[in-house]
Amino acid sequence: MTKNEYVPFLSKVLEVIPHTAIEYTFRMSYEGDVLPGQFFEVSIPKFGEAPISVSGIGDGFVDLTIRKVGHVTHEIFEHYVGDTLFMRGPYGNGFDVNNYKGKDIVIVAGGTGVSPVRGVMNYFTEHPDECRSLTIINGYKSADDILFKDDYPRYKEKANLILTLDAGEETADHHIGLVTKYIPDLQFEDLSQVAAIVVGPPAMMHFSVMALLQLGLEDHQVWISQERKMCCGLGKCGHCRIGDQYVCLDGPVFNYEKGKHLID
Repeated sequence: MTKNEYVPFLSKVLEVIPHTAIEYTFRMSYEGDVLPGQFFEVSIPKFGEAPISVSGIGDGFVDLTIRKVGHVTHEIFEHYVGDTLFMRGPYGNGFDVNNYKGKDIVIVAGGTGVSPVRGVMNYFTEHPDECRSLTIINGYKSADDILFKDDYPRYKEKANLILTLDAGEETADHHIGLVTKYIPDLQFEDLSQVAAIVVGPPAMMHFSVMALLQLGLEDHQVWISQERKMCCGLGKCGHCRIGDQYVCLDGPVFNYEKGKHLID
């Protein structure tokens, strides 16, 4: 019997982790293979569905970090531990950590763009012997907007962590300025062994990638995510189509050799 990809399954809310006033992580029951950067469609009957990136992966669960910005997500925030939500997925290709093993890894992410790369940051801070080095540059608007606050002490211990805020006063925990400010100062023994990931708002991604290329990286050494373009997950609705690519099927993660041509 052929599986109907449109039919969702029920998933239990195991834990709700607040980060900011409008951003919570919902830890959902799930058994199966999933990669950082993939996404699930989360739905509530009579309200609709929304694509949500995977922000964490564990034994019997996935983390979905949700911002309360629309009709569906407002309703999702009314569901708490013990309740169930409908989900289907995972969709997309995600970040394969094998592409970055043995490399000097640079991860540049801003705002909610930190969510889809959190799994990669967790993997290499837990397995530091599997990369040459790890540099994490994460940027937020203000201290009140920082996601996954409990992760950063561990990242600081295991990686070269540069946590930035757009404005305010510099402290021992964070710098002030855009993430692009800190890319030109990065130094590596062998640029050919560097692999970079960039995820965030379009302008931030554009200028971060340009800064990395000016540093000497080549297109094929950079990966980006077009996760803001995700829609049905099945390539049927056409909302995510850019040229001949369907972001929900061919992405949302793209190597920049291909991703640079995806102009929306």
